[in-house]
Amino acid sequence: VGNREQFMTVRIERHGAVAHLVLARPDKLNALTPEMMERLGDATLELQKDASVRAVVLRGEGRAFCAGADVGTMTGFDVVSGRARIHRAHRVIAGLANLDKPVIAAVRGATVGVGWSFAMACDLILAADNVRFGQVLKKIGRAPDGAAAYFLSQMIGTLRARELMMSARLVEATEALALGLVNEVLPDAQLEARTAALAEELAASATFALAMGKRLFRGAVQPSLEAFLELESQVQNLVLQSDDHKEGAAAFREKRQPKFVGH
Repeated sequence: VGNREQFMTVRIERHGAVAHLVLARPDKLNALTPEMMERLGDATLELQKDASVRAVVLRGEGRAFCAGADVGTMTGFDVVSGRARIHRAHRVIAGLANLDKPVIAAVRGATVGVGWSFAMACDLILAADNVRFGQVLKKIGRAPDGAAAYFLSQMIGTLRARELMMSARLVEATEALALGLVNEVLPDAQLEARTAALAEELAASATFALAMGKRLFRGAVQPSLEAFLELESQVQNLVLQSDDHKEGAAAFREKRQPKFVGH
């Protein structure tokens, strides 16, 4: 299994009662392949079932948390394959959000697109002072994915969330903390130690009560995450077939400015 996890560029590390779910493709800023998405979905289920795991840390290897989905894999979709791709990501989002244990995202550097969504699906976000968040998908002709509209609307309100989507600008650590997008900002060298200490503290606490509390927070939001993800899957599948997305993905690969036409 270890070799397979390494090949998939996702691994689980166990530190006592704390499990680290690690994105391990640092040479590509942990950009996500379909295989990584599949493994991450499996891993959330595995961690949910493992009673010895009482807290989870989601982190990336190297200088970035996650640069989003690998644009090189965004080609050749039809309705069926496009929906399958979307559902792989949704399985990870729901798996992280619905884990019956505390989940901490430790983020640094580039944290964009669906990578940012993965962090927002966690319960707490600790950030290095070099973090850069962004909803950059308009640059390749895509709408926000990974329940970003759902999470951002809850965290900072619809008005600010729409601005981040429409501008595709990057949000650095100081602004992220002021907006309420992260719980703490730390010097990069202190991120691992602080995350480990908080994870240990949570793992030693009344985790069943925390799990039930998480369910109450989920129940307080309408529509449910699952209902929103179904709406997003319909929207995203349309966008994946659009001329603008095909042009945006091609322009990204060819390192040129895209020429969008609006459909």
